[in-house]
Amino acid sequence: MSGSALQRGLGAYLGLAVGDALGATVEFMTPREIQADHGVHRRIIGGGWLHLKPGTVTDDTTMSLALGRAILASDTLDGVAMAEAFSQWMRDRPVDIGHTVRRGIIRYRRTGEIETPLNDNDAGNGACMRVLPVVLATLDQPLDALNEACYLQGRITHHHPLSDAGTVCVATMVRMAIQGCGPADLIQGPVEALVTAHPEFRFRGKREENPSGFIVHTLRAVFQALFDTDNFEDCLVDVVNRGGDADTTGAIAGMIAGALYGEASIPHPWRSALDGRVAEAVTTQARALMAGDCLPA
Repeated sequence: MSGSALQRGLGAYLGLAVGDALGATVEFMTPREIQADHGVHRRIIGGGWLHLKPGTVTDDTTMSLALGRAILASDTLDGVAMAEAFSQWMRDRPVDIGHTVRRGIIRYRRTGEIETPLNDNDAGNGACMRVLPVVLATLDQPLDALNEACYLQGRITHHHPLSDAGTVCVATMVRMAIQGCGPADLIQGPVEALVTAHPEFRFRGKREENPSGFIVHTLRAVFQALFDTDNFEDCLVDVVNRGGDADTTGAIAGMIAGALYGEASIPHPWRSALDGRVAEAVTTQARALMAGDCLPA
């Protein structure tokens, strides 16, 4: 693997964590409330409705790390290992957990089944926010292997066509960016395919403010911020100041922008403000996942 690809992979994982920590401060706030309290929110300062210490991340990053540990420990893309990792993650009392994620993990504990049934209420962003480890673990495998890995990890808690499609799109965007593709390639490839198959995701038009946890709202906000800026910092500031589910829009935008612009593009004040244990964990895990050759079980 080239050094530039490694730097983009590290940028994706650090970008996810930085975006999570930046957005957590303003999660569930409206843009007007953010402006009144912060002007333009652009510092990792903690607080927010979870009363976090500065640099603390939420479920977006910690669930990703749990998934990555499962892949590395089993050296395969094994659904049972992933479900067990999510179950242990919940047992460890994360600072936050979404309703759909909780329901899916409880169902796994009760039934042992690693695919929750198709559910009209499962079109949230929880499967997408944690997808990065399977991207890094399958970089040298056919695209079909990435798609199957997305479904495998995602459907433990989320089983809905929009969740599946949005997660696969983001995973493919990150993969392509790590491989050296630019924004135009992402728009003309996976994003265009997503919008063609599911027109709900069309993002050109009215600015997506106060995005909810619905995957369509999340990705419209992320795509607008990503494609209307040309650097990591501006993208992240844009998306988190929209409020709503800002830790997750920040995390998803961060992983894509980090892959596009590389590790060096992440502002030093943000990197230094991130919890040191988290920064070390995502860096170490990214290197390990990209160095391995994890195959489906």
